[in-house]
Amino acid sequence: MLELVFGASAFSLIVALLLAIYILKKPAGTAKMQEISGAIHKGALTFLKKEYEVLVIFLIIVAVILYFFLSIKLAISFVIGGISSALAGNIGMRIATKANSRTTEATKVHIGNGLRIAFYSGAVMGLCVVGIGLLGVSLLYLVFKDPNLIYGFGFGASSIALFARVGGGIYTKAADVGADLVGKVEKGIPEDDPRNPAVIADNVGDNVGDVAGMGADLFESYVNSIIAAMVLGMFFGADYLILPLRLAALGILASIIGIFFVKAKDEKHLFSALNIGLYISTVLAAIFSFVLVKYQNLDIGIFYAALAGLAVGVVIGLFTEYMTSNKHKPTQSIAVAAKTGAGTNVIQGLAIGMLSTLVPVISVSIAVLIAYKFAGLYGIAIAGVGMLATLGFTLAIETYGAVADNAAGISEMANVGKNVREKTELLDAVGNTTAAIGKGFAIGSAALTALALFASFTQITKIEVMSISNPDVIVGLFIGGMLPFLFSSFAMQAVGKAASCIVNEARRQWKTIKGLAKGKAKPDYERCIAISTRSALKQMVVPSLLAIFTPIIVGYVFGLQALGGLLVGSIVTGFSLAIFMANSGGAWDNAKKYIEAGNFGGKGSDAHKAAVVGDTVGDPFKDTAGPSLNILIKLMSIVAIVFVPLFL
Repeated sequence: MLELVFGASAFSLIVALLLAIYILKKPAGTAKMQEISGAIHKGALTFLKKEYEVLVIFLIIVAVILYFFLSIKLAISFVIGGISSALAGNIGMRIATKANSRTTEATKVHIGNGLRIAFYSGAVMGLCVVGIGLLGVSLLYLVFKDPNLIYGFGFGASSIALFARVGGGIYTKAADVGADLVGKVEKGIPEDDPRNPAVIADNVGDNVGDVAGMGADLFESYVNSIIAAMVLGMFFGADYLILPLRLAALGILASIIGIFFVKAKDEKHLFSALNIGLYISTVLAAIFSFVLVKYQNLDIGIFYAALAGLAVGVVIGLFTEYMTSNKHKPTQSIAVAAKTGAGTNVIQGLAIGMLSTLVPVISVSIAVLIAYKFAGLYGIAIAGVGMLATLGFTLAIETYGAVADNAAGISEMANVGKNVREKTELLDAVGNTTAAIGKGFAIGSAALTALALFASFTQITKIEVMSISNPDVIVGLFIGGMLPFLFSSFAMQAVGKAASCIVNEARRQWKTIKGLAKGKAKPDYERCIAISTRSALKQMVVPSLLAIFTPIIVGYVFGLQALGGLLVGSIVTGFSLAIFMANSGGAWDNAKKYIEAGNFGGKGSDAHKAAVVGDTVGDPFKDTAGPSLNILIKLMSIVAIVFVPLFL
């Protein structure tokens, strides 16, 4: 019954390998370009190495706890999940940091060539995530024969994802904010000026945050949605249990086909090229899902549930693009507000972010109602699987943005010429929008996955009713509703503290390194990288442990009803808060770029200075706190499920 699943997983990894070989065979550019790319690559791997040293200790401690208090099979599953998540992120980031200079070099020939290299590097990440994820889940099911034991795999993946997302997010935004405050605000130099001591750390951050971090985030959404659907399907028979694996396998095939339709003839068709591939993948996934359900003679309502998930992913992506792209009125209104100062710019950005929660929340709600109407709780889980079916493609779009950002930075630092710089800036501008779309998709998928996990929680615990007149439930709701705000506070403060260290170091170098201001001396990039790494790893511990231990404490002290309330409260507020933060940050960033394109006085104008402030506020919003909330709401659900035997 699993031949299709294993075949699709293997095919995904083979295609990823071939794309990686294709990228690495491309010329890496001039010696200067290779030097910069090498520094980024080395810095990214240094951070991962340090992070993994912390995570290995965590994996061992939790595995021992699972072994003694629950079961050895859960412990094994947990370790495999953690290793699989780390492996997928590591492979993706290695290729991304090798593709950046190659993207710049390819753009010299044609902008479409640059798009292809950057996107294919993202596809390596996407296909590794879905290939390794699906292979891990299916192999563990083949061995254990019980999907409940595979929750350990999801727990391991979620734990790694939280540390990777929080740690990577703190790193990238500390470096970014520090580089911006000293470089653009204080010294008035361009964003990727090689004189800026924090510029390489900033480029490293794009990879550890938006490549390794996002990959780990969506890896856990992907595997947890599949596992939750398998557990719920177990109550209806073998075909329903295996169906999520098969749907995911067909989604991989649809993603691979869509990847090879991404081609751009000129600058005007960059974004549409990515959209064409996305639409093709989505339509094919829908067709494949319909054929599979009919072939297995299952209730057609299951197809409608999967279709609802696919549709909500597209809707959230399109709406996010509308709210955060500087081609549309919401983001342009933030740029207009910058004309009267930083305060009005920040106010308008907050307002747009709050407004942007409307459509995602309503669309996810509609999807849940449709899925439940046609297939019950199992349908909600299938909707999550459906939304993530084309993850191989959608994650490629997200990772593309980080590679394009690095390529633009390399073209600036290596002085490759105005023409190439402008073309890589266009690739980067598209990447900013795709990054915002990717974050919207990730948050939406997190909500559906968390709901699927909550449905599994209710089935496992036999909780059929949670009454709001029960004080335990109310206490759980209040604590759960508060947690996303507390978690975000820790994450935002961590960025501020780490950024302060970077600012102080960058200022020190400007004062003490003679000739730096005139470009006659080279800054100490590695010192800023080391400071960002040390600060991120130190600051990521508290918010990460908060997510893991809170559901255990609430479940043990107050009971299952309170724990259920905790999960519901965190999903409701966490989903909306994550959308708000991610879209505010994306809109602030693109409002700044709208002004830099020559509007309202362009670079150096008062409006631009105000927009830089808004963008600085938005950085930890969109790349640290907001995305990390995805993992918070999923991880607490899976921790609750894994440790349920201790609460009964």
